[in-house]
Amino acid sequence: MRSVRARAAIGATLVVAVALVAAGLAVLLVLRANLIDQADLQAEVAAREVAGQLATGTPYDELELDDEEDHPVQVTDEEGRVVIVSKDLRAVTGTGTSGVTPVPSASAGASPSPGDGEDGDDDADDDEHGSRPGRGEVSSDDPDFSDGTATVDGTTADYRFAAVEATTPDGVTLTVYAGAPLAAEQEAVNTVRGAMLTGLPLLLVVVAGVTWLVTRRALRPVEGIRREMAAITASEDLARRVPEPGSRDEIAALARTTNETLTVLEASVERQRRFVADASHELRSPIASLRTQLEVAEAHPELLDLPGAVADTVRLQVLAADLLLLARLDAGEKPGSATVELGALVREEVSQRTGDRIAVSVEVPQGGAFEVNGSRGQLSRVIGNLLDNAQRHAEGSVAVSVAADGRGVRVEVRDDGAGVPEDERERIFERFVRLDDARSRDDGGAGLGLAIARDVASRHGGTLTVDRAAEGGAAFRLWLPRPA
Repeated sequence: MRSVRARAAIGATLVVAVALVAAGLAVLLVLRANLIDQADLQAEVAAREVAGQLATGTPYDELELDDEEDHPVQVTDEEGRVVIVSKDLRAVTGTGTSGVTPVPSASAGASPSPGDGEDGDDDADDDEHGSRPGRGEVSSDDPDFSDGTATVDGTTADYRFAAVEATTPDGVTLTVYAGAPLAAEQEAVNTVRGAMLTGLPLLLVVVAGVTWLVTRRALRPVEGIRREMAAITASEDLARRVPEPGSRDEIAALARTTNETLTVLEASVERQRRFVADASHELRSPIASLRTQLEVAEAHPELLDLPGAVADTVRLQVLAADLLLLARLDAGEKPGSATVELGALVREEVSQRTGDRIAVSVEVPQGGAFEVNGSRGQLSRVIGNLLDNAQRHAEGSVAVSVAADGRGVRVEVRDDGAGVPEDERERIFERFVRLDDARSRDDGGAGLGLAIARDVASRHGGTLTVDRAAEGGAAFRLWLPRPA
């Protein structure tokens, strides 16, 4: 039962079984109803035939009772006394009476009892017994039907009886009971039921087998995917991929999605490995430099390069802060939903940069509303990183401007340096990337500032791009959406 194939086979078999049982019962009920309707019709025809003879005044002993074995007949008068029965009828149930011995009575052609022929008496009798056929007529109402048994010539069988009233020319109202055998109906129903009971188990076995085989064939690619995933887990080789079936069904979509997930996972793991390697490399240099200076100072205090030691320590502090921020961003830290006024934030950030080698020109329109949602600390870090990058590459001018841009706010940082080559404008946002390999590490930084800036911008729903500035250097454009 833990197997999908087993559950699918059992489920399909149960559904088919319920459907077949319901359909079989419906067929049997319809078949039985049709056969009973046929028996009713035969019984009614036989009863009306006898009733017609009585209505025409045929004497009782001259009645033609055809097919007495198939259509036994019993006739009773208004008092429920038996006046006529089929010749070989020995017992009967389901009719007006169980009597099968005729009671002596006036013949059909005898004169009516005193008063029977009077109009007033006829009307009174009609009122007492309800609507009856007129003299010499057969009732046109639908006959009453009933189930019963009859013993004809020593054989007892089930019959369907029809009751039809007729009035003789003498004014005597008689009820004719004629039967039609139900043996054919019972035999047909039993035959169909037996065929269903015999074929149903075989059909269910076929359904279960076919479902099992089809499900196994359909799930075969899933087993291949499972085995390959198990092998990938065991080998830790994320370069491997699961087999993709040629079909265009859900399993093929599952395989494609799994391979896409493996691709993203492989890229993430590779990025993490590269990040760890680059971080180790970046940390090794300032730590080694700081250790060398301390060892020299221990042996020769007069040779201690205190400014260099402080610079290395500051660099370590900045690099550690950058790595910590990147780790939080990679972990999915939410940017927050506080309202930040970018114009005020830019002015505040520039006012705190008193030690920059080049004064920063600020262009923020007065009275403008430049509010965005996000983390004030992270957005301040983005602007600071962009200004640091501009200070590092500028020749003599750095400018920052804030303006409305469509449904967002644009912050632009420009310098008059060498700019960024067009084919490198995406690469500079990668981690630990420096375009000038000859630049010293102290001047060039660790290559994390722009990567952090773009990650923060992306997590705030914005963008960070670089283009050529009017001053000839680089123009970094940060765009962030306004609050909805």
